[in-house]
Amino acid sequence: MSRIASMAEYLRAQARRRLDRVETHDEGRNARSALALLDAAVYTESLGDDDPLVEVLVAAGCFGPHGFGEFQPGEQVARLIRSWESGEPWQLLMAVRFALHTSSV
Repeated sequence: MSRIASMAEYLRAQARRRLDRVETHDEGRNARSALALLDAAVYTESLGDDDPLVEVLVAAGCFGPHGFGEFQPGEQVARLIRSWESGEPWQLLMAVRFALHTSSV
C-alpha cells in the first residue's frame, strides 16, 4: 500500500468511527465530521507520493521509523483528525502539516 493510500485509509477509518458513534444531542456533529473526513480521504488519494506533505509526514515518523509502514500519526495529529468537523480537505492537511511543524520546533 502506498503512503497516500495508507493515509487515506486512516482517514476513512476515522470517518467510520465517527459514523458509529451514538451521542445524544450531537446535532449532527458526528455525521458532519465523518463527511469531512471522507472528503479529506478522497482528496488525499489525489495527491502523489512525491507531494511535499508526504515528506513532512515521513520526517515526523508517521509512516514508521523507516518511512514505509502504515500511517500512524502521533497523538497531536490523531487528536486533530479525530476532532475535525468541517472545512475543506486541504485545510485539514495543512492543519496536520502545521501541527507537525510546531511539534518539532
